[in-house]
Amino acid sequence: MAENYSEMEITAEEFHQVINNSDKPVVVNFFAEWHMPCLMFFPVIEDLAEHLKNIKFVKMNIDDNQEIVEKHSISTMPCLVVFKEGKEIQRIIGSQSVDILEARIKECLGC
Repeated sequence: MAENYSEMEITAEEFHQVINNSDKPVVVNFFAEWHMPCLMFFPVIEDLAEHLKNIKFVKMNIDDNQEIVEKHSISTMPCLVVFKEGKEIQRIIGSQSVDILEARIKECLGC
């Protein structure tokens, strides 16, 4: 059974292990529980996670992980950052449709 995106929240301690040791590209959704556009964006990301099985989707609460947020210059939300082999290869800012997000992610990964 596939991992459920809604349960895939990572901490600062897990962040580097996840982005560096995944055998798949990793999409990190930086969010805040108080930010309504982020909360409204969750179903879009869940849908993407269901369609793109060759990519690992995780989320990180910005309020609980300030060191990572600062290190990666996360200043606007929603913010998706695509990592491949531990390196950032794409940043997608703002709420967008599933189709647009899927196309941007596939484009940057050469899918």
